[in-house]
Amino acid sequence: MLPAVPVLCALLALGPGPGLAAPPEHEVRALPGLPKQAAFRHFSGHLRAGPTARLHYWFVEAQSDPRGSPVVLWLNGGPGCSSMEGFLKEHGPFLVQPDGVSLKYNEYAWNKVANMLYLESPAGVGFSYSDDKKYATNDTEVAHNNYLALKEFFRLFPEYSKNDLFLTGESYGGVYIPTLAEWVMQDPSLNLKGIAVGNGLSSYEINDNSLVYFAYYHGLLGTQLWKDLQTFCCSQGKCNFHDNSNLNCTLKMEEMIQIVEESGLNIYNLYAPCAGGVPGSMRYEGDYLVTHDLGNSFIRMPLKFSWRQNLFRMPVARKKVRMDPPCTNSTAPTMYLNSPEVRKALHIPPEAPEWQVCSFEVNRSYKRLYMQMNEQYLKLLGAMKYRILVYNGDVDMACNFLGDEWFVDSLCQKVQVARRPWLYTVGGENQIGGFVKEFTNIAFLTVKVGLRGAAERGHGAAGRAAGRQQGWGERRSLLGGGTDTPLLLPVPCREPATWCPRTSPSLPSPCSAASLRMSLSRSCPGCAWCFPAACTRRLPPAWLGLAAAWLCHRNQSLAAGGTRLSLAGRQPG
Repeated sequence: MLPAVPVLCALLALGPGPGLAAPPEHEVRALPGLPKQAAFRHFSGHLRAGPTARLHYWFVEAQSDPRGSPVVLWLNGGPGCSSMEGFLKEHGPFLVQPDGVSLKYNEYAWNKVANMLYLESPAGVGFSYSDDKKYATNDTEVAHNNYLALKEFFRLFPEYSKNDLFLTGESYGGVYIPTLAEWVMQDPSLNLKGIAVGNGLSSYEINDNSLVYFAYYHGLLGTQLWKDLQTFCCSQGKCNFHDNSNLNCTLKMEEMIQIVEESGLNIYNLYAPCAGGVPGSMRYEGDYLVTHDLGNSFIRMPLKFSWRQNLFRMPVARKKVRMDPPCTNSTAPTMYLNSPEVRKALHIPPEAPEWQVCSFEVNRSYKRLYMQMNEQYLKLLGAMKYRILVYNGDVDMACNFLGDEWFVDSLCQKVQVARRPWLYTVGGENQIGGFVKEFTNIAFLTVKVGLRGAAERGHGAAGRAAGRQQGWGERRSLLGGGTDTPLLLPVPCREPATWCPRTSPSLPSPCSAASLRMSLSRSCPGCAWCFPAACTRRLPPAWLGLAAAWLCHRNQSLAAGGTRLSLAGRQPG
C-alpha cells in the first residue's frame, strides 16, 4: 500500500463539471463483455467532420472528478489505423481479452485521471466513414477534419468546453497531433494546454538515418555491412541513409531494411516475440492478402517504393488486401467490435464499415505532405504557453527514440535540465525507468522498453511503465498500482532541502538513502538537492508519471534554501 501523502498542490485547474448537455442517445448504457457495468459514464457515436466525413468517437469520463480533469484526445497512427486499438489494448478503461468476447477493467487506464476522447480518424478507419465513400485524403485535410470533429464534440458536450485540453497520439500521430494543434491553437474557444507524442514520426529523414545507427548498435547489423554502409552512404563525416543517390548505398540499405523490417523482428519492441511468428512482408489469409508495411520508413528507397506501388496497383487491392501492423495480434478486438451486440451498444449505424485495425484503402491513397514537423513544433513553442512532451520506448524501431531525441534537439530550445534518469521503485528499491531531458516548454522522455509491446505484455513495473498509462497528476494514491511501481518526485513541503555539492564524482553522494537525489546543475554534475523522504510524492508507474508532474506542476515552485526551484527540476537561480 502506498504511503498517505497529503495533496499539497492542485494538479489541474478546475473547469465546469458534467451536466445534462451530453447527448443521451450516445450514452453507452450496457456494454457487452464487462463483468460489471462501469460506474463512470461513457459515450459512443459519430462526429461530423465536414460535409461528408463521419468520425467515430468513444468518450469516457474520468473515473474521479470529471469536473476538474482535462479532456485528452487520443489518436493512433498508421496512417489509417484505429484508435480503438489504443482503447481496447493499451490505456482505455476496458481491455479486450483473447477470447474476443470478454473485457476486464484496466488498472492503469488513463481515464483514472482524465476525460478520454478516442477518435477514429480519418474517415474510412475503423467505424468512421464518408457519405460519398471517397477515402483518398492527406495530412492537411485530416488535420482540418480532426479540428472540425473536436468542435463538434464540444458542441455536443459544452460542459467540457472550458476544461484543459491535451492532444496526444502515437506513431503517425507524430504528424496528426502537431498539424491538428496548428488549428486548435488559433481557436480561443478551445482551451489547449499542451500535446504529447509517443514514438512519433516527426521527421522521415531523421527517423531513417537514426534507425541505421540504432540497428547497428543493437547488434542487428554485422561489422561488414556497417563498414559498407559507412563507405557508400557517408561523406565528410555525415551519413545519408534516407535518400542517397549512390547505387552501392542503395543496395546496402536494402540489406539493412531486410534485416530490420522483413526478417521477423518485432519492430515495435525489439526484445518481444513476434505475434504469429515470423510474418514476412505479406501473407495470404483466406481470401485476403495481408500486408504489414504501413509505409513510414525508407519511403524513398527504390525497392520499397516500387514494391508498394505494385501492391497498390493490384486489381484485387481495394477489396482483398488487409493491412495489419507487423507482429501484432488484432484478432480479439476485431472479433469484439464486429459483434452485432457491441455495434448496437456503441450506436454504430449499418452504413459504417466492418471494423479493421488498419485500413488498407486509407493507407494506400494517403498523401503525405509533411516530411518533418519542425514548423509545427516551433509555432507551438513560439507561443510560450503550451507544454510539449515527446516520449519513446527505447526498443521501438518503427519510430525510434534516437531519431525523436535528435528531432527535439534540432528545435534548438534552451536546455533547462540536462538528461537524467527518472526512477520507479521495486520492493522498496529505486530502479531507473528511463531518461528525461527538459527544455523550455518541451521535454523528451524515454522508457526502458518498447511502448507498444509492453502495453500488451504488461509484465512487471517496467512493462506497466511502458504501457502508455497516462497520468496528468496524482488524483488518488491507488493510481500507483502497488508498492513495486511508483515514481518518485519532489513535491512542496516545509522541510528544508539541502544543496549537496561534491568535489569529485568519485565521492559518495551526501544524500541519504531515504532521500531523493536529483541532479540539477550541468556545470556541477555531482551536485544535487537532497529532498527529505517526507517531501517525496509517489506517482503512478506510467511512462508519463514524470511527465505528469512536469505538465501539471510547470509553474509550481518551492523555496529551498532561499532559492526558487521549480518542480520540473529547474536549475537553481
